[in-house]
Amino acid sequence: MNIGGKEFVMSGHTYVMGILNVTPDSFSDGGHYNQMDAALSHVEEMIQDGADIIDVGGESTRPGHTKITVSEEIHRVVPVIRAIKERFDIPVSIDTYKSEVAEESLAAGADLLNDIWGFLYDEKMAELAAKTGVPVCLMHNRDNTDYKDFRREYLEDMKRCLLVAEKHGVKKDQIILDPGVGFGKNYEHNLLVLKHLDEFVDLGYPVLLGTSRKSVIGLTLDLPANEREEGTQVTTVLAVQSGCQFVRVHNVKGNVRTIRMMEAIKNAE
Repeated sequence: MNIGGKEFVMSGHTYVMGILNVTPDSFSDGGHYNQMDAALSHVEEMIQDGADIIDVGGESTRPGHTKITVSEEIHRVVPVIRAIKERFDIPVSIDTYKSEVAEESLAAGADLLNDIWGFLYDEKMAELAAKTGVPVCLMHNRDNTDYKDFRREYLEDMKRCLLVAEKHGVKKDQIILDPGVGFGKNYEHNLLVLKHLDEFVDLGYPVLLGTSRKSVIGLTLDLPANEREEGTQVTTVLAVQSGCQFVRVHNVKGNVRTIRMMEAIKNAE
């Protein structure tokens, strides 16, 4: 898969997507990087630590987050995306579920659409992806946690996203899937997603796992967001074992090292 002019091999290696939240209220690092100098400095640090993609988000999606307007989100992300692309040679992902934000972000240089609603919130996202041909990451999400048969319905939900993509002409080789840990799921659901990650991989698409510092780790270990690195790295080990192609993380250096160690063991003959 080509993302931002760089070729990503979709087997045998797990790539690292570094998180850049240019928001005042994200659950882990809100307010840390919502000034341009701080954002670019952090991007430089993540690249030095081994990030393969930078994921820029302008609206917090933590539980209880405050929604912002399209214009405010554009104001937050577009200058940062443009500055990253001017200064660094690295693919940039835009973390949005709004087609207007996505379109402006692509014009500023973004290389991948990362949609936490998997085209189900705004189908114009699918139209934009089909028209531009850019890679897309479609995440599983729901506005409730009411499942009768979680594992079956969860996979059916994901297939609905893929049907929307197909309807609008998005090609299969453009698509990455994200199981959506922490979204539309309770604590037990999140553990089941991780336990049965192989079922998600078996859908036949590249998979991005995003668990960094999330509540499933905090609840399991009884730790605040800034103390969840070991738990995050355990899930990165799981991603490598299960054949995921990407992990989306805050701590790039620690997870790059974890992947290198796991892949050395996995590839030993």
